[in-house]
Amino acid sequence: MLDPLGALTEAFTSFLFGKVETTRLPVRTSTGQAQAVYLPTAAPGLGDSGVIIGREVYSGKGYIYDPFQLYGQQLPAPHWLVLGESGNGKSALEKTYVLRQLRFRDRQVVVLDAQGEDGVGEWNLIAQELGITPIRLDPTAALNGGIRLNPLDPSITTTGQLALLRTIIEVAMGHGLDERSGFALKVAHAYVNDTITNRQPVLTDIVEQLRHPEAESAEAMNVDIDDVRAWGLDVALVLDRLVDGDLRGMFDGPTSAGIDLDAPLIVFDLSHIDRNSIAMPILMAIVGVWLEHTWIRPDRKKRIFLVEEAWHIINSPFVAQLFQRLLKFGRRLGLSFVAVVHHLSDVVDGAAAREAAAILKMASTRTIYAQKADEARATGRVLGLPRWAVEIIPTLTPGIAVWDVNGNVQVVKHLITEAERPLVYTDRAMTEASAISEASAMPTDEARALQAAADAEAEARAEAMAMERQWRDESSETVA
Repeated sequence: MLDPLGALTEAFTSFLFGKVETTRLPVRTSTGQAQAVYLPTAAPGLGDSGVIIGREVYSGKGYIYDPFQLYGQQLPAPHWLVLGESGNGKSALEKTYVLRQLRFRDRQVVVLDAQGEDGVGEWNLIAQELGITPIRLDPTAALNGGIRLNPLDPSITTTGQLALLRTIIEVAMGHGLDERSGFALKVAHAYVNDTITNRQPVLTDIVEQLRHPEAESAEAMNVDIDDVRAWGLDVALVLDRLVDGDLRGMFDGPTSAGIDLDAPLIVFDLSHIDRNSIAMPILMAIVGVWLEHTWIRPDRKKRIFLVEEAWHIINSPFVAQLFQRLLKFGRRLGLSFVAVVHHLSDVVDGAAAREAAAILKMASTRTIYAQKADEARATGRVLGLPRWAVEIIPTLTPGIAVWDVNGNVQVVKHLITEAERPLVYTDRAMTEASAISEASAMPTDEARALQAAADAEAEARAEAMAMERQWRDESSETVA
């Protein structure tokens, strides 16, 4: 209690300056009532039409994405880039996305399945579930009546055939064709197309013509026949690898009958090809151009072309140029290209940096799973991600990713249904289901340790959420 002098002083001060301190009684309330005072905020969603992906981590809202629904309004292009290290959920996302898209009747999907498990591609289970036989490109099987794709298939235009032949040769040689070699190839290709009319021309015909060019072809350009033969020798040696080398059987004959281009899902199983060999980009170039001329049609269907190990495309200047044309052409006919890459540094620092940048620019949707801090910063610089998103990428746990849909950046947890679960996990020995069953049989101490690990993960996620809130005010700032 104040003494009389203190009370008089306080009264005089209040009279001159007003009350300078207010004492408020504490208020007891519930979280349900308090939320009306401190309103939560969340980034706007992408609408409610399309495929359900999961839920936005911070708001809990459902996250729905469909490039065909968003194209022209929120998306300038329907193409999609998926990034992240192995084991974080990229494959599960791709597979559930395709399964959910196929519920729409006007959807078709082609998958280039470059990863294998148990002697088959990792999309084999999904193909079986849908009653579809994958198109397995295997040099050994091709020699025994397996699947063949003909680069000189009449369904491909003459210009497309020549462009494809040049790409195959340039990828194999590691550099572009010079003018003289290009002339020899063009002469051989024109002669084969003009003279073989009773069957499909094949690569053997091109190799034979390069080795033994016709005199009239040389005379037309006032060039000596021996010069034309010399110019085409290196080209013939490269193509001979597809005819009589380690890739023989897959491309040196007429296209196999029975490939159903009207099926809702077409899977090209490339799992029997060494992913680190020169064969993989050659395969992807041939398949891409063949599909461009046989599969993409103006029939108002929405098509998805999903490529795993897509760095084989983006990292090769010659293959990337073919796919750039495919992406530009396909956009007018309802094609969404999905490229799955482990590290962006695999492509932006490679020989095809300019072509890679062009393809990345066309990908208006980017999904980034967990990466190491250095890789996340590099990814942020290339993609122009906000600072808070770059900071959070290294802390993401499996199944959670940063989604950037033409500048709309959110953190999304991918949700998998029980029906989808056995179909989408690639490493079946390490699936969540087997981990749970093992945990149920563990001694109590081990079960407690497993629970402690789960608690630690939840704590890490809470810290990540706090970090994201800290940077939310800087969401307009991009990494320099």
